Amino acid sequence: MPGGARPSARPRVLRHPGRPVVAAFAGAILLGTALLSTSAAAAGPGNAPFQTALFTATSAVTVTGMTTVDTAGYWSPFGQGVILALCQIGGLGIVTSASLLFLVVARRLGLRGRLATQVETQGRDLGGGRGLILFIVGFTLAVEALIAAFLVGRLWIGLDEPFGTALWEGTFHAVTAFTDAGFSLYPDSLAGFATDGWFLLPIAAGIIVGGLGFPVWLELRSRPASPSRWSLHTKLTLAMTGALLVVGVVAITALEWTNPLTLGAESPAGRVLGGFFSAVAPRTAGFSVVDYAHMGTDSLLVTDMLMFVGGGSASTAGGIKVTTLAILFLIVWAELRGEREVVGFGRGIPAPVLRQALTVAVIAINAVVLGTLAVIATNDVDLSSALFECVSAFSTAGLSIGLAPRLDGVGQAILMILMFLGRVGPLTLGVALVLRDRERLFTHPEERPLVG
Repeated sequence: MPGGARPSARPRVLRHPGRPVVAAFAGAILLGTALLSTSAAAAGPGNAPFQTALFTATSAVTVTGMTTVDTAGYWSPFGQGVILALCQIGGLGIVTSASLLFLVVARRLGLRGRLATQVETQGRDLGGGRGLILFIVGFTLAVEALIAAFLVGRLWIGLDEPFGTALWEGTFHAVTAFTDAGFSLYPDSLAGFATDGWFLLPIAAGIIVGGLGFPVWLELRSRPASPSRWSLHTKLTLAMTGALLVVGVVAITALEWTNPLTLGAESPAGRVLGGFFSAVAPRTAGFSVVDYAHMGTDSLLVTDMLMFVGGGSASTAGGIKVTTLAILFLIVWAELRGEREVVGFGRGIPAPVLRQALTVAVIAINAVVLGTLAVIATNDVDLSSALFECVSAFSTAGLSIGLAPRLDGVGQAILMILMFLGRVGPLTLGVALVLRDRERLFTHPEERPLVG
């Protein structure tokens, strides 16, 4: 070709479909940082420090909700609007990017891989990119509007807030609930509504709906009355989400039932409501109705596990995802039973998917462990506190025991890295693992090392 140019001579960053996603999220964070660094964004005089603006922007774009300052008191209405916009962009960007990447992957798998995908989805027509984006945006705005209507009504009619205040606060929390961002306009998060089911339950519903993931809702829309025809992904997501919700509610409510600093001071109904919400929020929304700094170590460990798992694939939730955990359990179950095939709901799970689940889990564990070690090495904090903050950051849950504001610049930088990795890392890693799934034309000699 003229000038010696090759057909593939395009920027290397664009050759992998996941790399533009990483660049887009990084660009959104930088833009948010610039806006939050202006004098108009801060409630007080002067500009917000760069570190504060960067941390807040990173937390908003990655829909984490972890903060180093009080959102309502530190940021002006303009700054709060910027945070809300970043949460909405981050939430929509995550879901649309994930869904479109899956379409790109399906088209690059080759005939054999595409046939396997068609079998797994049972012939669902995912449509083109434009139709996909329109459905995601429409579904998102519709759910957020419904949640906002409940919250605005509760604040305006039930709690006598001025309509303008109720509209802003209700809309803000509806968006941050569905996107699992967890930012709140109240200094104590949602502790002031700890016994208000009319306010907490719509937010909890938004967290659950946003955390299931678009592929599940697409299938539920097309086949609402045909559970037997649902894909394995939908069945695993719904089953694990329900199981983790039940286990979380029972464990946290029981462990904190007599703790006067958390649930113990409420009525029995209030304790159940608080335990329910405290089991939903760790699925990657940073809202809280209790002070996690006063929780028992056992409850914090349960919360760590719930945050680490997160929600559904192609959703606003973080973590290793419920399907990954389900596959790991199925691997263990098959091994204990001496079965050669890993089966879920009557469907065999291919070996590449098993390896991908193991890879995601191992990388996530190592990221959390290394982040925790780095925080302990650079700051005078105990293991439980450092682990909680790092798991929360990597899983983009956003819950905190108040450690993030007390960390030095290095510690906060570690949390920011974990937030970014936890948001875009699993997505791009999953795509990379699928795209590298090639059939080898030869096998190596086998040898069995000792295990255990």
